[in-house]
Amino acid sequence: MRPFTWLLILCGFLLIEASCTAQPPPSPLRTTTSIRDIMHAMVEPSANLIWNAVAVNVTLAGTEIRAPETDEEWDAVRNGAISLREATNLILMEGRTVAYPGQRSANPETELEPEQILALIDGDREAWAENVHGLYDAVEVVLKAIEAKDADQLSEAGAGLDTVCENCHLKYWYPEGQ
Repeated sequence: MRPFTWLLILCGFLLIEASCTAQPPPSPLRTTTSIRDIMHAMVEPSANLIWNAVAVNVTLAGTEIRAPETDEEWDAVRNGAISLREATNLILMEGRTVAYPGQRSANPETELEPEQILALIDGDREAWAENVHGLYDAVEVVLKAIEAKDADQLSEAGAGLDTVCENCHLKYWYPEGQ
């Protein structure tokens, strides 16, 4: 074989090798805040809005049932559910920190420190993503109840949402045995 043919074959192999080992381009997304901030600014208020949308209050004066009634009230709960669902994507972004360097737990006797939470997340990223996707899926049930404008379904979906949140917190937030 001619040297030119060998050179062409070699260049072809090198090109294939380079394309197989090339790094993906950097993400255009920027992680500007921590998981802790997303939880406090988006997840908690949105989840509370859903949980508080339907309530039965029993007092000496009688029983009061609170549920969304107007389109505006249903829209407000829907907006909270959408914010909560999209927060799951933000939480899973590559490079997202649990907390800012130097931040400590506000309640160390009942909460893990950020580096402990990160160690649990890094120990099994697949399980972490599964937990976060569980929240996303629970919000889908909430959105179906909102679409149906069914307060009973919304209450049940809110209970499911609470279970998903608590299960994740038991694994990643509370010290073992709490």
